[in-house]
Amino acid sequence: MSVSQSSSAQTSGVIAPYGGALVDLMIPKDQQDELKAKVTKKLECSDRNACDVELLAIGGFSPERGFMHKNDYEAVVKNHRTTSGYLFGLPIVMDTDREDLQIGDQVLLTYQGQDLAVLSIEDKWEPDKVLEAKGCYGTTSLEHPAVRMIATERKRFYLGGPINGLELPKRVFTCRTPAQVRSELPSGEDVVAFQCRNPIHRAHYELFTRALHASNVSKEAVVLVHPTCGPTQQDDIPGEVRFKTYENLAKEVDNQRIKWAYLPYAMHMAGPREALQHMIIRRNYGCTHFIIGRDMAGCKSSLTGKDFYGPYDAQNFANECAPELAMETVPSLNLVYTDEEGYVTAEHAEARGLHVKKLSGTQFRQMLRSGEEIPEWFAFKSVVDVLRSS
Repeated sequence: MSVSQSSSAQTSGVIAPYGGALVDLMIPKDQQDELKAKVTKKLECSDRNACDVELLAIGGFSPERGFMHKNDYEAVVKNHRTTSGYLFGLPIVMDTDREDLQIGDQVLLTYQGQDLAVLSIEDKWEPDKVLEAKGCYGTTSLEHPAVRMIATERKRFYLGGPINGLELPKRVFTCRTPAQVRSELPSGEDVVAFQCRNPIHRAHYELFTRALHASNVSKEAVVLVHPTCGPTQQDDIPGEVRFKTYENLAKEVDNQRIKWAYLPYAMHMAGPREALQHMIIRRNYGCTHFIIGRDMAGCKSSLTGKDFYGPYDAQNFANECAPELAMETVPSLNLVYTDEEGYVTAEHAEARGLHVKKLSGTQFRQMLRSGEEIPEWFAFKSVVDVLRSS
């Protein structure tokens, strides 16, 4: 079943959240003691769990109001859609090894000394993780970081049911809620989302600022630079370090058409499915457009170096889903730096025979470690300073 959404016409000046209303599951302070009095069990959240609890509570996963029941979980795994008909890229589940947690329990979800939420358990099951891996990630290979995650980190049972939020996780970086971000967006204008999980270099900056001039974007549009700061691949730069690079860069560029916010989301590197998940989240944060690059959220085999997804799999899948989400995609330009004209598309450089400068990630890291000067065409000084100090 397909649930039709409103067209790109905007509600109150900003596009309506997915499902029509922004979910808010946070319970007022004066009502929390009554809720906690009904608690029968406690369960400590992992870093990934805490990200999911936060996004559920603040409406990042609207219209979802809790961890998915088995029937919704299986529907999303099989067909990226809940039983109610809403698109959803990846299932949202709470995992546990505890056999004492049962349907009917009111469970206090804790995280690093905080009381985050109360989960009302309405469903409990033992998932088929092989089917989950194949359906969500297109592979059962443990070389895929998310397959390895669900096989070795996620516990034996999944719990489903609604949550009531008590407190948001305390973080080094403040993650503003969808409501807070929406309140700062221009009324009636397009908002282009830029997703990243790594420090932003010059090519990235050129990419998302040029997206403001795309043919399907309004003249006074803004770009929301919205990096994920939750758990990601093991060899990625830690979230706290990435956060410092973003903060410094925002001060250095000081561009009024760029909005900055941070997303408490745990990456799955799920390629096409993750592209859909990111689009849904960004619509809930008020975005009308989504920049999607080649091999978005992709990953490689550690043995063969082969990509798990084709270079355009995520783009093609996102384009299929975009109309139902009342969003538009903005293709990611393949930009290169040239001696003659600075940043241009690779096609333009080739056609004109321009001299392209290249600096690989490996070379960049070596130069950082050795103290060599990093060329300004490649990286911002503010970003380099943070990476060197860390």
